[in-house]
Amino acid sequence: MMSESRLQTALENGQALKIISGLTNFDTNRVAATVKAATLGGATYVDIAADPNLVRMARSLTNLPICVSAIEPTRFLPAVEAGANLIEIGNYDPFYAKGIRFEAEEVLQLTQQTRDLLPNITLSVTVPHTLELDRQVQLATELVKAGADIIQTEGGTSAKPVHPGTLGLIEKAAPTLAAAYEISRAVSVPVLCASGISNVTAPLAVAAGAAGVGVGSAINR
Repeated sequence: MMSESRLQTALENGQALKIISGLTNFDTNRVAATVKAATLGGATYVDIAADPNLVRMARSLTNLPICVSAIEPTRFLPAVEAGANLIEIGNYDPFYAKGIRFEAEEVLQLTQQTRDLLPNITLSVTVPHTLELDRQVQLATELVKAGADIIQTEGGTSAKPVHPGTLGLIEKAAPTLAAAYEISRAVSVPVLCASGISNVTAPLAVAAGAAGVGVGSAINR
């Protein structure tokens, strides 16, 4: 289902770089700026909110594969019709800020519903960092059985670095790095490491077993 050969090659070589504009970011100017920066900066693909107007705008600016993110399966349909190349259930950070959690059963159900609606498109699913690590691994294996083509890890919002500088950056990335290490050894699909990743920790993600990294807040400031 990985129709984009360049993306597939990057994932196979542990070199994928996804630039994330944000699941709740519908600001055309901000999304456009992120897409342009991703294109000029050599990103592998971009991840934007699942909105057909944003997809059409992004497609006019880049030839990179466009991933769209949502937590409502029906939102994917018009975005895919508008030209999205792959879809993502995840990028939950805005919801954590509101005290909203995503349980394993809910994520699995969303994955199954999405796969029923769109059986052939490449599907990435984020495993919530709020689950215990062993449950994250278990969920990842269940998601792959349900049709997920890529598993994404997270954890930046739960990390509480106590040191400044490089050590603090490593502390911030620790949860998503740990998840990538464990999950990549349990599933056969690519694992993307996101949330809390910086230029310091991106190489650590690949060393931990990730096929690439997703970066959002680090470039959206």
